[in-house]
Parts: sequence; C-alpha cells; structure tokens
Amino acid sequence: MVLTWLWLLCLSVPQALPEAQPAELYVEVPENYGGNFPLYLTKLQLPREEAEGQIMLSGNSGVAAEGLFAVDPESGFLLVTRALDREEQANYRLQVTLETEDGRVIWGPQPVLVHVKDENDQSAGNQAWASLEVGLIDSTWLSYPPVHLAENLKVPYPHHIEQVHWSGGNVHYHLESQPPGPFAVDAEGNLYVTRELDREAQAEYLLQVRAQNTRGEDYTEPLELQVVVMDENDNVPVCPSHEASINIPELTPPGTEVTRLLAEDMDAPGSPNSHIVYRLLSPEPEEGTEGSAFELDSTSGSVTLGPLPLHAGQNILIQVLAIDLGGAEGGLSSTCEVAVTITDINDHAPEFITSQIEPISLPEDTEPGTLVATLMATDADLEPAFRLMDFAIEAGNMDGTFGLDWEPDSGHVQLQLLRNLSYEAAPIHKLLVVVRSVAELVGPGPGPGATATVTLLVEKVVPPPKLDQKSYEASVPVSTPAGSLLLTIQPSDPISSALRFSLVNDSEGWLCIKEVSGEVHTARSLQGARPGDMYTVLVEAQDADEPTRSTSVTLVIHFLKASSAPAPTLTPVLTRHLCTPRQNHGVVVSGPTEDPDQTSGHSPYSFALGPNPTVQRDWRLHALNGSHAYLTLGLHWVEPREHVIPVVVSHNGRMWQLLVRVIVCRCNVERQCMRKVGRMKGMPTKLSAVGILVGTLVAIGIFLILIFTHLTLARKKDLDQPVDSVPLKAAV
Repeated sequence: MVLTWLWLLCLSVPQALPEAQPAELYVEVPENYGGNFPLYLTKLQLPREEAEGQIMLSGNSGVAAEGLFAVDPESGFLLVTRALDREEQANYRLQVTLETEDGRVIWGPQPVLVHVKDENDQSAGNQAWASLEVGLIDSTWLSYPPVHLAENLKVPYPHHIEQVHWSGGNVHYHLESQPPGPFAVDAEGNLYVTRELDREAQAEYLLQVRAQNTRGEDYTEPLELQVVVMDENDNVPVCPSHEASINIPELTPPGTEVTRLLAEDMDAPGSPNSHIVYRLLSPEPEEGTEGSAFELDSTSGSVTLGPLPLHAGQNILIQVLAIDLGGAEGGLSSTCEVAVTITDINDHAPEFITSQIEPISLPEDTEPGTLVATLMATDADLEPAFRLMDFAIEAGNMDGTFGLDWEPDSGHVQLQLLRNLSYEAAPIHKLLVVVRSVAELVGPGPGPGATATVTLLVEKVVPPPKLDQKSYEASVPVSTPAGSLLLTIQPSDPISSALRFSLVNDSEGWLCIKEVSGEVHTARSLQGARPGDMYTVLVEAQDADEPTRSTSVTLVIHFLKASSAPAPTLTPVLTRHLCTPRQNHGVVVSGPTEDPDQTSGHSPYSFALGPNPTVQRDWRLHALNGSHAYLTLGLHWVEPREHVIPVVVSHNGRMWQLLVRVIVCRCNVERQCMRKVGRMKGMPTKLSAVGILVGTLVAIGIFLILIFTHLTLARKKDLDQPVDSVPLKAAV
C-alpha cells in the first residue's frame, strides 16, 4: 500500500512544479534489464546549435557523475549504461543543460525523471503481498503502466513480466492478446512471455486479463496491460536497389547530384539504432590530384560530382558504407553500390588528318568521274551518332568542276572530277574542303583542323601526231630490187609540225624509211622471202619539236611471186568525174577481162594504189569482189583538176598497172559537178558587151549635157528682159 502511494506521489510531482520551468520528462526503465547496453531512453530536444556549447548532466546521489546516465552529443539521446535495481533506487532525477565554456547556460535546465519499474525478484516481498491479500480487495484489480520488454531478450523462457490478482476466490484467469502474441497467464495471475520478441514484426501488444468464475463469466471488466517491445540494434541498413546504371553526360558541372542514397533501417524510427550515416569507400581520390570525382554528404547520403573531370566512356562503381547508430562504434553497416556511366556528348568537332594536300597533277584530258584524291577526317566523340560527318567544298569550285562523295558513317571523302579540265581556262585549282558534324555541336565550334586545302595542277595535253592511215599494207614481188619505193607514210594534216620516222622491228633488214619524207624503200634484195608470206614491221613517228609526242603504225608487206615476164601496161580507164568536197561517190575499177586465169575461175585480182605518196594521201581504194575495186577520194577536199591515179593489179604472181583518169570538179547544191558551159551562137562576147555598154553611157552623157546647156541659155534670156514685159501669172 505504501509503495502505491509513493508511485502516485511521484506522478503528482511534475504537476506541482512552477509553470515557468520546462515540463519534466518521464522515462521508465525495466528493473534488471537483460538487453544490450547502452540502452537509449529518450531523445532530448536539444537546439541545432549544440556544437556551440557543452552538454552538462547532473542528478541526485551523484549518479550522473558515476557514469550511470549519459547523453549522446551527436544524436541527443539520453542513455543508461547498465542495469538498474529498483530495490536499490526506484527513481532518478536528472537535469540536462547546455552551457558555454565560461559556464553560461544557453539551453535548459531540462528535468528528467527516470523511474525503475519493479519486477518480482524478491521472495520476501511475495510473502508480504500474500499476507495483505484480503486488505487489498478494492485496489488489486487496477490498470498497470506499460510493460517494456527488450526484443531478442536472451533469458530463460517463459519469462515472468507481471502479476495480476483478483481478490475474490474461485477465480480463473483468461489472457487475450491483440494482436495475438507469445504471452501466457497461470492460475496465480502471473503473466509470462514465452519466447523472444521482434519489434520489427510487432512493436506493441495489448493484453487483456479476465477474471472469471467456473462458468466462464467475468467478475468485472478485463484488466488491460500494454506491452511495449523495446528496440535493439538488430537490423542492418538496407541499401536502395539500383539495377540500371546512372548515366551522367560528360562535362556536367561539379556539384551536380548523381544520386541520393536512402538506406532503410528496420529498427525504431528516430532512435540511434536507425540513425544512418554514410561514408564513401570508392572511388578513392587519385594520388597527385586535388579533389575527387565524387563527393558524399554523410548525413543525407547525397552523391555529387567533384572537381575532378570525368571522360566519356568511363564506367565507375561508387561504393558507399551505410552505418547505423550514427556511425558510433558497434553500429551495423552495409555497402551500397551505384554504377555510373559517363555518357558522350557531341563536344568534339571533326578534323582532317591532313589539312594540306600536296599539289596533284591532272592532264586536261582526264575523264570526268575520275577519283582525284581521298581525304580522311576523325571525330574524338564515342557515340556513333555524334561521329556522322558532312563534307562540302566551300571555295575554289565556282563552276562545279569537282564534287565530293562519302558515306555518312565514314571518315573518308572522295574528291572526284565532274567536268572536263582546261589548261587555258584554269591551269591551277585550289579547293577548300570543310567537314562538319551532322549532329548539333556542344561547346566550342570547329577549329582550323576542320578545313583542308587541295591544290590541283592542270597539265596541258598536246595530242600525239596522227597519220593518214591506221595501218599500211604493200604487195611486192620477191624479186623487187633494193631501193624500190614501196609506199609513203605521212601525217593526216599536211600543215602539222614535221615528223621524224623510224622503223622499230625490221628484223630482216629488208626495209628502210626516210626520216623526213616517210618514204619506205627496200634496203636490200628480198632474199629469203617467199611468195605468200607476210612481213610486219612497226613504224614510229615522232614530233620533230617535241620527241615525247609520238605514234606508231604497223606496216604489212605481202610478198608476191616474181613475174616471169614484164607485166603489160594497160591503157587508161575511161575518164570519170568526182566532185569535191568529198561525197558518197566513187569510180569502179575492173581487172583485165582477157586474163585467162580469171575466166577459168582461179584466184581473184588484188588492187593497190601506186607508191606515189600524194596518190596514197588523196585517194582510197577498196576491193569490191574478185575482179573489181572501188576508188574514192581520200581527203575531204582534193584540188579540182584532172588526176591520173596509178592502180597496181596483182594476180597469180603477175602485176599490172592501170591508169585511172578522174576529173575532180566542184560540187553544186545537187552534189554534182559544176561544169563549164561553151559560148552560144549569136551571143556577144565579153569585149563586145563592154563596148556596147560604154557607148550607151557616152550617148546618155552627151544628151544630158545638151539639155542642161539649153536650160541655162533660156534662163539668161529671161533675166535680160524688162520687168513689165514678163507676163503676170494668174492668181488662183
């Protein structure tokens, strides 16, 4: 009974204090607590500027000085360092102040009453309560203050936590728990916990104890008892999951937040057991560098970029240690990992590997579509989309002579010729080629390396000399003596520069050519040549002024059978007419019809122009069949006059020469010869016509003179007469 009144007195003490003092904090501690120490009791409402002063703790009987109670300066929690014994002392009055170094109080004093909750740990006491059972009938079935049980308490089970008692007899106790929990009551009203409790699973239980008779009827209202599970630091901080990598663009400014680590601790919220601080493990700062790539706020868990620059393509694993108990010794920890990828941005402009292309020589007859040069450019960005390039010719290509061809994803660009070159129009070209990034560029613009200069020199091309024929052929009997003229090789344009001729592969030494005229003669007798064989040599013609300009042509010699008798010279063929400029007309030349070999069906005739160079230049002879050939003009313009063309006819080793007479005349509009017309009878000659014309003009002149003389004399006569003698003109 006395203990009850003392407890009520303690509850009434805070209400008797003056209102000006801070409200006294009331804290209960279970007697003989078997959990871990230090045991955190309550959080003091210290000001945030606690670093400016020193926390002072005082109490009765010097308990604070003995180290029984303490205040954590970082978290502001009041804690007890060891188990308390209610029989030794039931209440502790403490006072907390925040003072400066000179003893000035800047916060407080804050009174705290620590009450040690009794446990049934004294046998003599049990006997005392039993002897007073009858006298406490009206006061034993009372509400109890909350019971605080530590989670994971390592004691033998079932563990006694409280006792209730109904004063009447023949009572049965029935226990109910909301939510259901590991609690039990025996016949004497002793309450037990049957196993360890887990605060994270259930932090509080409401027990209802019913006193019932044998019929299960309640004697009175059930007695309620609140069980509070006290927190233990038995949960490791849990890091947030980061399955995907965090992408940070390069050149992101320092101070930008990368991520915020919000580790969770299942221990009691607001208690030191769930107070988490953070510590950066990696990446560690590099040696010799100032600052680091990442910085960490130990309180909030915010990871920000540091001053050390990062580069595109880097994959960095950030490791952060999360520690509860505010980082104090004995706290539980776990490692949080965050993968960070530094992504690329288009901050590099493409540049040419070579900015100056050496002069490139191109002949002016270079065909359009020819590849002129290949330029190469690079881009330091990593993202393929940022490496796409665009090229353009910005200067030196006003007429579109050149063009560019490239693939967007390639750094190679081809400079191509699109139009014909002209040495006279532009002997040199300087092209300015520019490369740009297809994507929008971030940061500074293109530098000098984004341009390349290509210098092109146009070489003047002088065409090689041209001959009047693409190939030459001649037929000679094997008995042809040395010095015989076979044919003449000459240029197609007579007014062109002079040529120098030479034989290249005259292996037998049968031929020779005059260097200036181009006449091909037999150098010696054709000993060893057989009829029907062919002998081929190469004739080279060089420009006399520029020896590098040269051309070559083949000369084929057909060897014929030596004639046993001199071939007769045939009479000239009938005169033919051809007009110039050259038209699609010609003269048919036929072989001798009296040749018995031809009439008997032997080998055909072969026709060739005589060896005269002028004839071979001005005329062309084509075989029609075995007995006829077709003679046409060889040049576009041949001098109009009468021409006699020698034609050599060969047949079965025999040779003849036909003289074909052709009159070349001017062509009229009808593409026919304009012929001279003879004087018609009765028509005057030119001299007579001129005489008649002169006589007529003289007669006209005399007649005009007589008229003018007469008019002059008549006017003079009129002037000599008096004025009144002149008749008046009638007025109209």
